Amino acid sequence: MRSSTIAGFGLCTAVLLVAYSQGRDRDQGGGARADTSATTAEKPPPFDKGPVKIALVQYSGAGDYFELWTKGAREQADALGFSMQRYDAKADDARQAADLKTAIASGVAGIIVDHGRSPTLCSLINQATDAGIAVVVYDVKVADCAAKAVETAQNDADLATLVLTQMAKDIGDGVPVGYVNPFVIAPLERRDVVWKRFVADHRWDQKFLVGKFSHEVAADNARLAAAALKTHPGVKAVFAPYDEVTKGTVTAIEQNKLGTKVAAYGIDISNADIELMTKKDSPWKATATTDPSAVGAGVTRTLALQLAGQLGSTQVVFPGVLVTQSFLLKEQIKTMDDLRAKLPELNLANVSSAAWIRSTAF
Repeated sequence: MRSSTIAGFGLCTAVLLVAYSQGRDRDQGGGARADTSATTAEKPPPFDKGPVKIALVQYSGAGDYFELWTKGAREQADALGFSMQRYDAKADDARQAADLKTAIASGVAGIIVDHGRSPTLCSLINQATDAGIAVVVYDVKVADCAAKAVETAQNDADLATLVLTQMAKDIGDGVPVGYVNPFVIAPLERRDVVWKRFVADHRWDQKFLVGKFSHEVAADNARLAAAALKTHPGVKAVFAPYDEVTKGTVTAIEQNKLGTKVAAYGIDISNADIELMTKKDSPWKATATTDPSAVGAGVTRTLALQLAGQLGSTQVVFPGVLVTQSFLLKEQIKTMDDLRAKLPELNLANVSSAAWIRSTAF
């Protein structure tokens, strides 16, 4: 089962990156400039005959992570010579299905499907690939139902392990904890597997599980987490494995005046997240992350290689790093540009690349 394989890659990430590697418009509030590497080879078909029409079909484009991810995808699409039409379903399954149908009928050469639910998407993805359209999915479980599609994902097992190892170091064993996870999308399900292992290994007493995935995910989860914290005042830490959910959890902790008593741990990062983590008495102690812009660009390059017949794989995995509050404060990091300078491993420009591709760096 390919989706479970992605969850377990862990230590194989470096090997995978070698296998998949061939060879700053401004971030919100940041100062990165678009920078693309020079190409050293002629473009293969279909890129040798002008713009290649593709579609980006998203489950939801809301929130800092998805905005940065989309920005990276757009910049890389421009550098490759893609003409990209974007669809945003705003966390509506039926709308995403309709968007995908529209994209298939529009005569595109390739489609990127960004998040979504397998039961909604698989038959349509098969329809696209059977029609000769290249399909690359990001964080959608399609291994068992749409075998011709290419799966891409963050290494969710490693991301969850990184941040939960830090959480265990900070709070110890046998303490009451909370959990905010709206599930619905594949990465949150993969991170949940790791969470359950850590709860058992460290004898944590999980007092609550709440979560809702919506187009207003931070606000909706703030309300749920605030109510849960009122009911369970002894909780020492909360794991919220997606930055919009982490932000909602932080709001809930602060609303309950628990900022110095309850710690929050998340996944993903952005300029807004850095500001929130580094403000005085912030409960957000650590996050595990990739650079979302770099991942969006990497997924777009993956589609380019698939269209050119040069990918040679059905899976691409993007590794992440741990970022702690103490590291941000010590290094005086205020923006994603600062973070990229201090953590060059966030640069994924060599993943899913080739001599003829201008890889966008951030």
